[in-house]
Amino acid sequence: MRRPEASDLKPYRKTLWRIIEGQARSSTLRLVDTFDEHDTLEALLEAAKPPVPDECAHLDYQFWSPFRYGRYPTSSRFRRAGKTPGVWYGSEEPLTAIAETIWGNLHFYANSPGTPFPRKPVDYTGVQADITTPFALDLTAPPWSDDLAWTDPDDYEPCLKLAEEARTAGAEIIRYVSVRHPDQAANAAVLTCAAFQQPALIAAQTWTILYAERIIRATCETTRQRYMLVKDEAKLAFWASD
Repeated sequence: MRRPEASDLKPYRKTLWRIIEGQARSSTLRLVDTFDEHDTLEALLEAAKPPVPDECAHLDYQFWSPFRYGRYPTSSRFRRAGKTPGVWYGSEEPLTAIAETIWGNLHFYANSPGTPFPRKPVDYTGVQADITTPFALDLTAPPWSDDLAWTDPDDYEPCLKLAEEARTAGAEIIRYVSVRHPDQAANAAVLTCAAFQQPALIAAQTWTILYAERIIRATCETTRQRYMLVKDEAKLAFWASD
C-alpha cells in the first residue's frame, strides 16, 4: 500500500453537504422560562466546553464543531479514537449525506437493542459549505481507486493510516466514495479549517426522517422531495427512489 506524497495532491473545489440535528429551534429553550434565562444557560454551557481552535474561530459553529473536541470517542473512517485532529465529513450531494446519517443512526440502534426507534419523524438540517484547497487526495481516481481497502464498510484501519500519512504530506481534503450510497457518490473528509472558502454556510435544507426496521422514509421540506431507503441486512447500504 503506497504512501501519499505531496505530488499526489491536487486542487479541489466543491460544495459539500453535512447533516446535523435540526436547527429550527434551540434544544435548551424548553428548559427555561425567558429568553434572558436561555441566553444565560447557553453562555454557561459554552464556557464549559473546550475552546474553539484559533484557526477555526472565524467559521460558523456548524463548521468548527468537529475540530473543537480533541478527544474522539470512537474511530470513524478518517479519524482515530482518542486525542486526534478533527475531521469535518461532507458529501457532494445531499442525498449521500442523508444515507450516511441514516446508516450511522441505524448502527447506533443496532448496538443498543433496548433503544426503540423514534415514534415520530426526526428533524435534521442539511448545511452546505464552500470548500476549496490546492491540496486534496482523491481516492476516487487512479491509482488510489484501484485499492478496495478504502471502501471496506467496516474496517477503517487502512483509511485511518492513510489519513495520518496524508496529513504528513500536507493534504487538507480526502475525497472518497460513499459505501452507504448505492451509486457510490463522493464524500470528502475535510482535515483543516483552512479549506472552508466561506465562513458561513451557503445554503441549508430541512429534512425529516422516519426510522423503521426495514424501510426508512426521508423527506426534504426545502425541495419537496421524498425518498424511501431500503436497508440491506448485510451491509446497511441503501437504495433510494423519489
